[in-house]
Amino acid sequence: MTAPTTTAAAVRRRVTVRGTVQGVGFRPHVHRLAADLALTGFVSNTASGVLIEVEGTAAGVERFCARLAGEPPPLATVTAVAVEEVPATGADPGFTIRATEQSAPGRTLLPPDTATCADCLRELADPADRRHRHPFITCTHCGPRFTIATGMPYDRAVTTMSGFPMCPACAREYGAPADRRFHAQPVACPDCGPRLRLVPAPGSGVRAARDGAALAGARDLLAAGRIVAVKGVGGYHLACDASDARAVDTLRSRKARGDKPFAVMCADLAEAERIAEIGTAERAALTSVRRPIVLLRPRPAARLAPGVCPGSPHLGVLLPYTPVHTLLFGLPGDPPGPRVLVMTSGNRSGEPIVTDDDEALTRLSGLADAWLAHDRPIASPCDDSLLRVRADGTEQVLRRSRGYAPSPLRLPVPVRPALAVGGDLKNALCAGEDDLAWFGPHIGDMGDLATLEAAVRAERHVRRLTGVRPGLIAADRHPGYHSAAWARRRARQLGLGEPVFVQHHHAHIASAMAEAGLDGSTPVIGVAFDGTGYGDDGTVWGGELLVADYTGYRRLAHLAPAPLPGGDAGVANPCRTALARLWAAGLPWDPDLPCVAACAEDELRLLEGQLRREVGCVATSGMGRLFDAVSSLAGVCHRAGHEAQAALELEAQACAAWGAETAAYPFGDRFDPAPVLRAVVADLRRGTPAPVIAARFHRGVAQVVLDLCRGARRATGLTTVALTGGVFANALLESASTGLLHGDGFTVLLHGEVPPNDGGLALGQLLVAAHRRSGDGRTTPSDETE
Repeated sequence: MTAPTTTAAAVRRRVTVRGTVQGVGFRPHVHRLAADLALTGFVSNTASGVLIEVEGTAAGVERFCARLAGEPPPLATVTAVAVEEVPATGADPGFTIRATEQSAPGRTLLPPDTATCADCLRELADPADRRHRHPFITCTHCGPRFTIATGMPYDRAVTTMSGFPMCPACAREYGAPADRRFHAQPVACPDCGPRLRLVPAPGSGVRAARDGAALAGARDLLAAGRIVAVKGVGGYHLACDASDARAVDTLRSRKARGDKPFAVMCADLAEAERIAEIGTAERAALTSVRRPIVLLRPRPAARLAPGVCPGSPHLGVLLPYTPVHTLLFGLPGDPPGPRVLVMTSGNRSGEPIVTDDDEALTRLSGLADAWLAHDRPIASPCDDSLLRVRADGTEQVLRRSRGYAPSPLRLPVPVRPALAVGGDLKNALCAGEDDLAWFGPHIGDMGDLATLEAAVRAERHVRRLTGVRPGLIAADRHPGYHSAAWARRRARQLGLGEPVFVQHHHAHIASAMAEAGLDGSTPVIGVAFDGTGYGDDGTVWGGELLVADYTGYRRLAHLAPAPLPGGDAGVANPCRTALARLWAAGLPWDPDLPCVAACAEDELRLLEGQLRREVGCVATSGMGRLFDAVSSLAGVCHRAGHEAQAALELEAQACAAWGAETAAYPFGDRFDPAPVLRAVVADLRRGTPAPVIAARFHRGVAQVVLDLCRGARRATGLTTVALTGGVFANALLESASTGLLHGDGFTVLLHGEVPPNDGGLALGQLLVAAHRRSGDGRTTPSDETE
């Protein structure tokens, strides 16, 4: 194209664009837009976003500025455009992309990793394309971003692709403004890109291989019932044929996973529709660029091994999101392999996902028969995200990680630079400054050194990419939490004062308020139901009705407490929780009750002694523990191999009777569950089936939520209710509670992109810490507790 000639009538504008504008093809987009309008100037990445100077006719420059914000590339999000007049120079020979400016301070936003786009998939399957079967095909519209970035501004030199110099063909594409790979930082091809290799476990009989032979070998292993560790964009998965019962049971046994459900990856949407019920909203979630795991109702005729999701009402399903996944299932003409694979995090139970290749060979030894690895390093671990779709089509994210991190959340009020470290379960960090907050990826349960090290890496990565330099750190108030201890150490390392310690359920409610965009000027009625949260009185809270804003809270009501034998260790034994609840309600341990029959005589004697002498017991008002108790009392689950197993299985039972059963068990005065327990015992002796008991219990909890909120409305005049805490991940309970509250005139705040469980805790901690009233790290309204 001939460069436009600048005339005396030319005008020049300096345009600063902020938002998610790096790593998304924004500079190539700007270049094409300027060329279309015959304008001169330049575009460059900066630490604040993108800087543009554009020159030409007044009309052309005006059209350029209008289209800039209104026609962004597919993965871009423009949050602000600032335009200023500068003198026309006439010196630009055309419109160019300049090298990144490193000097200016500021912040830009990096996009998350996204699924392989349709154009790349077409090229992947085209024998005539030079990237045919290339396992790392990508362009400006898809592929890894967050997990390869090592710094900002986002350029190839600060990604894990820096060790792969481009071949001449890739360099030409990278430098051609009309090409889809113009300035696509992860661009590569079979001649210059990362390489796959298949690494056999010692004594497995598997042959080592590279490139296409590695993929074919891995597919053959999966078809033969073997377990393969597959390296993805954010870490390793452990994969096996989901229809092979022996393979699934072997993986479950090797990983010591108990009965915790596995997620499955389907070769395509048609395969997913064969095994699960998929509506319009579920289909949109499954096929979105984020490619999360979506919880679906399994079809009765689904040909899956029984061990994939035992006792669960839902099946977690996701679709391929990397070229490696697509090639693993096979292209047309490839030998057939499994069409549905178990895809579970590559780790041992309780540990973080493995990302390093050498670590994978040691930490996954004994779990995998072979490793399908590659030599592109992973800068940050990033597990798969998990969500469910409500009946109204809205989404509730239960684990916010790949596809979401590091997308920021807009805050309703500005906060000082801060870091919130979350809790010990489902840990995810959150950094915030001004009106933005950034969650790090899902880390997991903070129970061992490996997870703490993962948290340290995540914190450094988030700070590096966001530029947040925290002036304070917020943590959970539980004195025994590993996350709180780490917060203290990190505060000392950064030269900060004591962390701000935030009460667990206050943080849950603040998280729901922040996501809903509330500025905190008016309190809300917060219903915070979960299993465990440290209370101000030193007991375990978890069945809470609070009136709260960001500055403090007042405890209006709570589930009547009961002793929890063994404290947190007792959570693995729902039968003991049930017996303790019967004890607190004054109900006898009759041998015909399922929870009594599940315990041996010596266990019953020991438990009775503990309860009578109040030895080794902690009082709990946790609603999650009440779900556990009713699950065992109804004969559903007596021993739990993973968190919330008893509650999940109780929900599954309730689903079976939900449409036909409308009765609800009544709670007593002062939120006392004793009448509920008596009603369950009476139903058991009448021979009432477990699904009916489960449905009546769920409806009873929903009804007591309404009753409690009515009481709070009478006492305070408030009409907005936040439903939060891990118990509200239960689809039946959330839906039933929301329906009753809406029917009674309440406005209901539900979680969407921020998890209701402890994965969303850090956002609430961030907001509460920003509003603290005193210097001792506590929120101290005069009516903080009852």
